[in-house]
Amino acid sequence: MSPTLRRLIGVTAAAVTGAATLLVAGAGTAGAAERAHCDRAEQNLWSDGPSRGLTAHHCDIPSGRGRWYTVEIDTLVQTHHKGDTLDGAVDRTRTLHDRTFRCLGYTSEDGTVNWFGCPPS
Repeated sequence: MSPTLRRLIGVTAAAVTGAATLLVAGAGTAGAAERAHCDRAEQNLWSDGPSRGLTAHHCDIPSGRGRWYTVEIDTLVQTHHKGDTLDGAVDRTRTLHDRTFRCLGYTSEDGTVNWFGCPPS
């Protein structure tokens, strides 16, 4: 193998290794979710699965605006609906304690926080 080819392979390997290291380090910080805590939340459950939104009260939200949030909830009330609308009858409710959700974001007004983009866990 010629010395020029050997050097070219060495430089390419170093560049690839360096780029991979930077990507891994960046992914670790960029993908980290900010932690929030709420005393109480409600979630609707439909015939085809749970809502991807939560309505929460008495929340401590981090000051930064992250992309993802890890939301810890002390008391979660799940309302099971018979149909697929809020106008339908309620089949049952269930109260759960100490639940954690991962949500994309939130809106807030009058002390109520509406978490959205929370995939079912």
